[in-house]
Amino acid sequence: MPNKQIDALFQLIKTLEKSEKRNFKLYVTRNTGADNLKVTELFDALDKMTEYDEALLLKKNPGIKKAQLSNLKAHLYRLILSSLRLIRDEHNIDIQLHEQMGYARILYNKGLYLQSLKILDKLKDQARQHNQVTFIMQAVFFEKKIEALHITRSSENRAASLVTESEQVTGRLERINDSSSLSLLLYDWYIRHGHARNKQDEAELDRFFEQHMPAEPAQGRGFYETLYISQSYSWYAFIRQDFLMYYRYSQKWVDTFHKYPEMIKVETLQYIKGLHNLLSAHFDLRNETGFSRALQLFEEFERTDVVQTNDNNRIQAFVYLQLARINQHFLTGTFTEGLQLVPYLEEKLEEYRLQLDRHRVLVFYYKVACLYFGSGDNEKAIDYLQKIINWKVDLRTDLQCYARLLHLIAHYELGNYELLEYLIKSVYRFMANMGSLSVVEEEMFRFLRKALSLSPSSIKDEFRKLLEKIKPFENDSRETRTFSYLDVISWLESKIENIPVQEVIRRKAGVNRRRKGELDQS
Repeated sequence: MPNKQIDALFQLIKTLEKSEKRNFKLYVTRNTGADNLKVTELFDALDKMTEYDEALLLKKNPGIKKAQLSNLKAHLYRLILSSLRLIRDEHNIDIQLHEQMGYARILYNKGLYLQSLKILDKLKDQARQHNQVTFIMQAVFFEKKIEALHITRSSENRAASLVTESEQVTGRLERINDSSSLSLLLYDWYIRHGHARNKQDEAELDRFFEQHMPAEPAQGRGFYETLYISQSYSWYAFIRQDFLMYYRYSQKWVDTFHKYPEMIKVETLQYIKGLHNLLSAHFDLRNETGFSRALQLFEEFERTDVVQTNDNNRIQAFVYLQLARINQHFLTGTFTEGLQLVPYLEEKLEEYRLQLDRHRVLVFYYKVACLYFGSGDNEKAIDYLQKIINWKVDLRTDLQCYARLLHLIAHYELGNYELLEYLIKSVYRFMANMGSLSVVEEEMFRFLRKALSLSPSSIKDEFRKLLEKIKPFENDSRETRTFSYLDVISWLESKIENIPVQEVIRRKAGVNRRRKGELDQS
């Protein structure tokens, strides 16, 4: 996938559905001026292109001059947004509330103050039902302006009640802002750094978390405050690899929506992200039953109109649902079966390439590489890992590190020993520079250096020795990052027993099911 800037207008046109393109054409033809005819010509030209190429565009459309292009593109962009707004109003509470605010402004400008206040009162009721505090604040400020400039006699003690309401709304907005800021900053931390790599990272994260944690409100938290605090604790626990805490707050994240079901339509992406994190928590805890239950909930929700009638919701649901389905194969050791997802995944990554961010694409590449590695196809695994290694973006240091480590192991499996000596030095240097080397990883590099000179008859004993060294770290919180990205223990056990990796994982999954069944019976 190319690593280059995409023209904004071209990107917008390429995301339009057939019905939206048809609606745009109808919208434009209402006025058939010369400018709009050129706009339509530009629209059709861009719609036919597979990649944006300005020189080719001007060559194939001589009626469009280079000097006009910038203004025409800006005009076309505005027209497309206007046409989309006409068919999207009923689906978006924000747009509905903006419309009501516009009506109140029109009535006020006509000198109809009481009618304007009536609209604002209805707006506030609708905003409260959907926890849209910023709109309540706008309405209250507008009401204060009307009452301060005009004698409305709308009610007794109007000034005092507006001041009280204004103070309450402002206080709640401050709490929402503080909690959402903490959640965003923690998520940004993870995107840039991945998991906490050492005690220094953990201590720095703890200080940051305590410094930005909002004070407990005197009268409890509303929907958004509860949501963002749950998110903050989820990110905090995930970065620290405290999987039990991660599960607990991811479940609270989802439960917040089940407590306020009307908010699922308003904050659909937040609900989807909550389901994704709940699935990730069950995966990290190897809770196959909980994972299956959450996956079924997600799959049922993905089929609803609230997801399918909105491009953004549908694309993000695709991303997280496919990640969950791949993780289910990792959980059950069915790597070969999981490869059946790859063609569909590749097709959708291409279809959504203009909307998906780089971070998501890199994660998919790593997941697919792991599927191929687990199924024994090391060459295909290397192909996908190379896409990550060669993609020069300053995102996900941990993903870059483990892509290189898995790439190294895949070459070892293929017997590419001449290349390995260089790769071992290169990957070790890369991970050391990133401050990313754990005890387990140091042992793995030590083994791989030694393995290059070992005879086939002695290698199995060295696998056993390495397993004995790293097995005690399996439940060490400082090493969980390594095991979550690369199941080194299952790989070593497969080498010792001379069986495929996925067979080892399937066997472990079966043991976990039996244990859970025994616990349930007791």
